[in-house]
Amino acid sequence: MTDYSITLKPVYSQTVPSPGDVTLPDGWSLSWHQAETLAALSNPNVDVVVNTAMTGDGKSLAAYLKSLQEYYCAIGLYPTNELARDQELQLSNYVQVFKPRHEPRINRLSGAELEVYAETEKLKKVDAIATRTGQSEILVTNPDIFHYIYRGAYVFRGDAPDKLWNRIDRNFDGFIFDEFHVFGAPQIASVINTLLLIRYTSGLIRRDGTHKKFLFLSATPNDQLLERLENAGLRCQIIDPLATGKYCFPNNQKEAQQLNLRDWRVVARSIRLNFVSLESTSKASESWLRENANLILNQFQQHPGSKGAIILNSIAAVKRLTPFFQELLEPHGLKVSENTGLSGKGTREISLLADLVIGTSTIDVGVDFKINFLIFESSDAGNFIQRLGRLGRHDGYEQDGKSIRFDGFTAYALIPNFLVERLFAGETTPLETAGIYDRPFLNQTIREQYRRINDFRGYYKRWGAVQSFRLVYDLGDRTIQQQYAGSREKFQAACEAVFDTSLKKVAGQVRGWAEEWQQLSGKKGNPIADDACSFRGSSPLQCGLYDLTEAKEGDRFKTYDLPGVLGNLEVEILSKAAFMRTLEEAKKRIGQPIPTGRFAHCLAFMQLKAYREERLNWKFAYPGNLQPIADAWKVQVLTGLEIWQPENRWATEINKTLRKEGLVAYVIRRPVNEVRMRLRLPMHFQIYPISDQYSFHDATAPYSVAFGQSALLLDTLAYQFKKEGGEIWIA
Repeated sequence: MTDYSITLKPVYSQTVPSPGDVTLPDGWSLSWHQAETLAALSNPNVDVVVNTAMTGDGKSLAAYLKSLQEYYCAIGLYPTNELARDQELQLSNYVQVFKPRHEPRINRLSGAELEVYAETEKLKKVDAIATRTGQSEILVTNPDIFHYIYRGAYVFRGDAPDKLWNRIDRNFDGFIFDEFHVFGAPQIASVINTLLLIRYTSGLIRRDGTHKKFLFLSATPNDQLLERLENAGLRCQIIDPLATGKYCFPNNQKEAQQLNLRDWRVVARSIRLNFVSLESTSKASESWLRENANLILNQFQQHPGSKGAIILNSIAAVKRLTPFFQELLEPHGLKVSENTGLSGKGTREISLLADLVIGTSTIDVGVDFKINFLIFESSDAGNFIQRLGRLGRHDGYEQDGKSIRFDGFTAYALIPNFLVERLFAGETTPLETAGIYDRPFLNQTIREQYRRINDFRGYYKRWGAVQSFRLVYDLGDRTIQQQYAGSREKFQAACEAVFDTSLKKVAGQVRGWAEEWQQLSGKKGNPIADDACSFRGSSPLQCGLYDLTEAKEGDRFKTYDLPGVLGNLEVEILSKAAFMRTLEEAKKRIGQPIPTGRFAHCLAFMQLKAYREERLNWKFAYPGNLQPIADAWKVQVLTGLEIWQPENRWATEINKTLRKEGLVAYVIRRPVNEVRMRLRLPMHFQIYPISDQYSFHDATAPYSVAFGQSALLLDTLAYQFKKEGGEIWIA
């Protein structure tokens, strides 16, 4: 099938004798990193703990072991709702097995669940959060809610800004941030600001003498986070099993048996990894999968009991391939399901039990599913390593009361031609066909040879302190001013040190943005500051979607960004009234609530009919001259924008609304592809082509535009395109 394949050695993790004060279920033992994490969480000289254990080595147990031994309240923050749901189930299983004397109450809270809970209990969201947190010793939620609690988003005007977060500071001992490597600079800046706020308003020593802790779980720790936390005076401890020799990679079965006798635990199985060389085109992976579909069928026929996954970059590709593989495999008794950002909740839950799941990034972040066969594409080094880490974590699975054991593990990496050449071609290459390697070596090789995306480290100084300014302003509120007078000064000083700027300077910038918006719109407000203070950014181009392709009626109501709609979907425009009427009727039929908060600020509403076989081109259009806007080299609020897509009969209807919107934007006089390549932007970075009145008919739009938080990120890199001496230069 391929000329390029290697074998990855299995990974074994060292176990240690249980500490004397730790009670474990019969037959259980702790990995070194689990025991070290527990010790660090009890060490009064440590504020921040970072656990970098490999995927599959039990970081979740390390995080909650203290809560299973004593009365210790913790908040677990997970980047996706699927991962949070998975962790809630795992925690419930831990409680059943450990049977702790102080049995913790476990609750999960997402935006949708919060809305439904508040509606059901007839509570305001602020009271719903207070009630839910008060009923929990372990609260599983997402960092978005955590962020907005500390930003006062759920309290009403006249309420004390600390109405919620003061309560959380008092009630919880530990704050756990899982899969933290998936977050970018804006989210890291948010966490830094929140940690500093907690430190200087409530302190780290609790009233009962225990020590409040922050725990980060990530196989790839973020050096920007650690450096800035240490600059703020927080004492950090990194628990790194790889660096301390607590992992072993046996070369053969005899060495593996020796490790078993010494009670080392296998955490990753041996994998045959095949590299498939493809052209760098949008549909190359999809075409290869269709052409080699029998390879997947043969896997199931030759290895009965197999479970597989296909992880792709494009939702549209997944939507097109799912029915194709259902038609191929279901006559053989094999279930095929999808898992994407557009899949309904029910579909996503079912997909993890299917014989073959086809998905996007929703399944490569943390959710523990049991497979022995993986095909994946990737866009960069981190993406490659993350997706490969889904494979080899389990020996088998349970089905209908029977234990089914995998008979081997196989992966196909669909990668661009240039990467295959770097890895295998030439006189001296890092990999050899049929070679045997350990995972750390492969990961380092991929990082060196594959595309590495920009980490936007300039964001912290440029935009991180805007959040700090808002928090300092809130601490001066008349309701809490006296209570936090000393805390406010210390917090401000710490933020200025961490973000290397003056909040007085930031205050001037914030006022300037507000004045510019007032002049432009005649309205009060500050869209630029609002985006800088958000967690993931606003979604000014988000549309409400009624998805007729979704089987379950309650899952048909979704949101999706307009650019994705324009390129990949066949839709019909709905009025907001018609969309909400359809939603209310569905609620009555199914007898279940459907959260509606996410539709409050949608640009438009649509009915999804089908997914396009071929992506359609489109661009933004500006009615005036973009040159002065691009020459300003700054984030601005633009109005009057339109979309241009001749094939689109409903574009006129969209444009009536879009023209009125004030969009936080950054414009660069360079085509999109050039900007993406030169600035090493992430795969899904939201940057789009745009033309003005002078370039409207150009075959390639000469300008690029980013909106919202993407505009702020682009602002930290755009200097690389400034002219010096008449030439384009890169710093």
